[in-house]
Amino acid sequence: MTHFNAESTTDDVIQGRSLAGRTAVITGASSGLGVETARVLAGAGAHVVLVARQADKLESVAASLRESVPGAVVDTALLDLSDLDSVRSGAADIAARFPRIDLLINNAGVMACPFGRTAQGFEMQFGTNHLGHFLLTGLLLPSLQAAAGDSEQACRIIALSSAAHRFGPVDFEDPNYEQREYHKWGAYGQSKTANALFAVELDKRLRGHNIRAFSVHPGVIMTELSRHMSQQDWDDLQASVPDGQELVLKSVEQGAATSVWAATAPELEERGGIYLEDCQIAGPAGPGERGGVQDYAQDPAAAERLWALSEQLVGQTFDI
Repeated sequence: MTHFNAESTTDDVIQGRSLAGRTAVITGASSGLGVETARVLAGAGAHVVLVARQADKLESVAASLRESVPGAVVDTALLDLSDLDSVRSGAADIAARFPRIDLLINNAGVMACPFGRTAQGFEMQFGTNHLGHFLLTGLLLPSLQAAAGDSEQACRIIALSSAAHRFGPVDFEDPNYEQREYHKWGAYGQSKTANALFAVELDKRLRGHNIRAFSVHPGVIMTELSRHMSQQDWDDLQASVPDGQELVLKSVEQGAATSVWAATAPELEERGGIYLEDCQIAGPAGPGERGGVQDYAQDPAAAERLWALSEQLVGQTFDI
């Protein structure tokens, strides 16, 4: 389907693509993969909206992009995904300034952090990685639908998942670790499974509106996402890799490539709800294999159940 692979970079997958006239909103755009994704999309002509929680970092990245990318059109928006009040105010600001959004890339996240709770009391990784993005996406749907209504190309929503979804499914009985013992990798895995399931249900609900959704495994990259990780955490991560295989690190340019491919590839125009890795559509995860996606992360029934739970937890329903 595509000649790209794990070594492909963002510049490889964007070659020959024009995003002129399209608006892309990217969360977690103050560092790492978010900055690289923004650089490439802006370079292809997109109006890029950088979203993060620290104004000074955002403005620094925006200034750097305007200087380094000829003709870049870059704006910023503040919100904290771990606080639903902040998500609501930030989403209202984005929707007011950008009534048409063609690409929403839910890139931000936290990984393997010590136990903590969000402003509303959710487990930090599930609350930030999934619930914050669930609410933000729902609130920005009118802008996505406005762009999709008269566009020949489908608008796209990208959810950053991870191979760490293999660490476990969503525990619907105790998603916020109120009864079970906290395990940082188990909690991260649950949040990444939730990201993949979110794309499944989003695509089911929105494909008739000319909007498609995808989940993406970027690979293992040394970015600020790994700031909470100790040597033991890295050892545990290596131990999770199938026997005889090594944990392979990607560059930032390689790590962001699958997100850019998901957002722009013409060959995905009639697809959606699928899990992507290494600029390919991932198949089922088999025993002893490094790649692939677990069945529970693509289960339509679980995706529908997660949607209902998420609406309940954020206290808002989205009639789509």
